Amino acid sequence: MARLAIDKDFLDDYSKLPKPVQSSVKTAIDKFAEHVYAGLHLEKLNHCRDDRIRTIRIDQFWRGVVLAPDAGDTYSLIRVMPHDKAIDYATSHRFTVNQALGVVEIRDEAALEQIQPALELAARTTDNRLFAHVSDADLTRLGIDENTRTIARLLTSDAHLDAMQHMIPEAQYNALYLLAGGLPVEDVWAEVAQYAPGAYAQVGPVDTGNLVKAMESTPGRMVFVKGNEDLDKILEYPFAAWRIFLHPAQRKVAYAPHYAGPAQVTGGAGTGKTVTALHRVAYLARQATGQLSVEESAESVLLTTFTRNLADALLTQFELLVEDEDTRRQVEIRNVDSLAHRVVGQARGAKPAIIEGSELDGVWKAVVIEAGLPYAPTFLNREWEQVILAQDLRTEQEYLTASRAGQGTPLGKAQRRQVWALTQLVGARLRALGRDTFTQLANEAAHALRDGTVRLPYRHVIIDEAQDLHPAQWRLLRAAVPGGPDDMFIVGDAHQRIYDNHVSLARVGINVRGRSKRLTVNYRTTQEILALAVPALGKASVTGLDDEADTLTGYRSPLHGRRPKIVAARTREAEYEALVRHVSAWRDEGIEPPAIGIAARSNRMAKEAAAALNAAGIPTVSLSAKSSKQAVRVGTMHGMKGLEFQAVAVIGVAEGTVPAPSALTDVADDPVAYAQDLQRERCLLFVALTRARDHLYISYSGSPSAFLG
Repeated sequence: MARLAIDKDFLDDYSKLPKPVQSSVKTAIDKFAEHVYAGLHLEKLNHCRDDRIRTIRIDQFWRGVVLAPDAGDTYSLIRVMPHDKAIDYATSHRFTVNQALGVVEIRDEAALEQIQPALELAARTTDNRLFAHVSDADLTRLGIDENTRTIARLLTSDAHLDAMQHMIPEAQYNALYLLAGGLPVEDVWAEVAQYAPGAYAQVGPVDTGNLVKAMESTPGRMVFVKGNEDLDKILEYPFAAWRIFLHPAQRKVAYAPHYAGPAQVTGGAGTGKTVTALHRVAYLARQATGQLSVEESAESVLLTTFTRNLADALLTQFELLVEDEDTRRQVEIRNVDSLAHRVVGQARGAKPAIIEGSELDGVWKAVVIEAGLPYAPTFLNREWEQVILAQDLRTEQEYLTASRAGQGTPLGKAQRRQVWALTQLVGARLRALGRDTFTQLANEAAHALRDGTVRLPYRHVIIDEAQDLHPAQWRLLRAAVPGGPDDMFIVGDAHQRIYDNHVSLARVGINVRGRSKRLTVNYRTTQEILALAVPALGKASVTGLDDEADTLTGYRSPLHGRRPKIVAARTREAEYEALVRHVSAWRDEGIEPPAIGIAARSNRMAKEAAAALNAAGIPTVSLSAKSSKQAVRVGTMHGMKGLEFQAVAVIGVAEGTVPAPSALTDVADDPVAYAQDLQRERCLLFVALTRARDHLYISYSGSPSAFLG
């Protein structure tokens, strides 16, 4: 029976097309799909480097590129491009099978033919060769085929290798890149082996002539569709579908047969941590399906994260990834606060009521005034959250001897006794009001699970955005599943820590030693965007969840695109007018409104920007809204966490706004807290900037933020 596969590049192309063109493409693909299932043939071009490449006509301006393997009836949609570019692509590219890994590879053979004479000329002027230290046998072992090897032997500089990046297959380029950087062959193989198909691993020698098998072994590039209904669903949400593809390095982590205990995945923004977590959830849920009794068959996997908005986003992606209802029933997706609320409600037999924000600040202020002691309410709340509740201190004596590492204001024993007394007064006041903070709930929930008051059905817990969780929440999650193989799967990035929580996993009973993996390649954001975003983090060192320094060494993107645009405005009103013009231009280019995100540091500015867009006839919805409306998403930088968009505008990046003065501790009161607050504000801007996939627009009125360099 004929089959149809869609390449990742096709979905990427399709998601960027104007709506009318998408409609024409879909009509053409529907006809093509009917032909595929009927076993009919497609248009073949003359002078192709790969005689399996075909094209389909969309209209007078657009064409689709199709791969039709000579072994039979598996067709692949590869690209959708303007007519002339499609013809150039079809005649210049060739598809091969990696001789070491068994995966599909794409090379621009015409470009390689054009560059080779210049490389030969350069090579004749010097005896230096970039890969003179590597034998042919080692190159072959790393998957470098004869054609690539011939050209690699001509290279005399890193610049020549850089020029070849988009001409040769990705896995082969990365192997050469690492070799050129001085890595030993064994270390390079450890990296290159991540491109192997993992769960689809080859058995025996690679059959380099079997392109269909290679396509099946390359789920990071190809997705097979079962029929027109399946195809329609993917094309209806192309940007979302593009997001659930796994790069081979991510697949190795997500589909590992098992981990002996808690496992951790770290990496910079856009390296695929969340999609890796989602696939891990799917893998564990499928493993559980059919293996458990009826009584224990529901919700064996918990997928959790920091906020409700992030949990909602995870649910949307998971439902796109997994369609089988039995598998879906194995998974529960909820944020950590919701889990704590549920557990405490079960333990008490009544739903707890929450206090936070200005109402909680008012309680602290009242207690301080009544006690007549010289402590700032913000300092006391921070001490309560980050020392007392963080370490689950239950007595004054425990607090007197507890570590206050990371707290800038020193406290003597007499002062600690005063602070302890004030926190007890606040606790009593909250009990009288019948209210709790979310951190208190997490502590209470952890105790309820540990002493058996409440039992949960989970066998596995997967944690996204782990860097933002409070130690009390970690104790809750540790207690939510029994210890053992595959009990916890943790993903996060310390460079995206945007809340005032610092934790050592070891101190909350979670050991990831030997089971930690770092992803370094950003497959979402272009290198041009990273070049602007990474410096915004500053030069302060960052500590990860494993107590080790977390760096962005090796963090890079193979993607290239437009440079970010920075726009200065004289007034806030002029800045909104410029935003409206730019968002209008994005829409005219065919970018779907839901693929456009607007971020501001304050909620007030986000609302003003939304009002300006709405007044100009551009519909908007909040980032936190559960809406399928064809509208631009607008919200705060905090609300952008965990999301991604084809185009992002970050507005109000001005002096006096970023960093937000209200978010900074007075440097005279606590220089350590001030430094931490400042770094957290840098991380927040970094998060907002790296939500963009293709287009990034930054604006400010007045003077620019110092974070922009």
